[in-house]
Amino acid sequence: MAVSPARVFASLIPATGGVCGNMDELELNYTAKRASSPPRSPARRVEVTGSAELSSPPDRASLAVSVISSKESVNDAANSVTRRLEYILQTARQHGVKEEDTVVTKHIQRDGDLYRMQAEVSVVFSDFEKMECVRSVLIEKLDKSVCVGDPQFSHSEGCLSLLRRRVCVAAVETARLKAKEVCNVLGQALGRPLLVREEDSREWTCGQQESVALPLTLQQKVGQMTVWASSRVFVTFELRPKDGTRKNL
Repeated sequence: MAVSPARVFASLIPATGGVCGNMDELELNYTAKRASSPPRSPARRVEVTGSAELSSPPDRASLAVSVISSKESVNDAANSVTRRLEYILQTARQHGVKEEDTVVTKHIQRDGDLYRMQAEVSVVFSDFEKMECVRSVLIEKLDKSVCVGDPQFSHSEGCLSLLRRRVCVAAVETARLKAKEVCNVLGQALGRPLLVREEDSREWTCGQQESVALPLTLQQKVGQMTVWASSRVFVTFELRPKDGTRKNL
């Protein structure tokens, strides 16, 4: 059986401009599409400031008690001071004062024919009522050779650090509430925070007030040493549409 040969006709149309021309055209088309696409809208945000003021009373009180004795011999002066010193330390221990909160210093010198010995006990209290109780006992039980000083109030570093953190957090919370109210007015929802920056922080005390004839009470002394702190922050929040607004869109 004879097989007739098959014939195939094909036509190749040469591309105009060559391969480089096609690549240039594709690049121009891609660039045109990018140029024609609408620019992305900037993030919607709300920027607010917040401020706060807080105070912290002192958390430490230092009480200094000094003992002085002048005798003809060194041993007599030392024994006189030691007896009173032991009573002071025992009274402090009975009121829960730890050994690490007590510092004792001694000094002896010659004053003419006499030997003068002086000892000072510095006790740090965190409980002011106990401090007043110890002070009252020492004043009542010991003679004039023992001088019980006025308490000196101060803040520990941990107390001041806590105050600074609390006032900064309070200022941020004030800014958040302000931004939330703004969003409610605009019919929007408050999103995540984008920026938090503390712009200003200050600390001060009430200081010495006008002198009065009567001695200050314990609460008045504590009030004079109370530390105030302020903080002002700048916060940026993301602004989002509410759920109902999204559905309508």
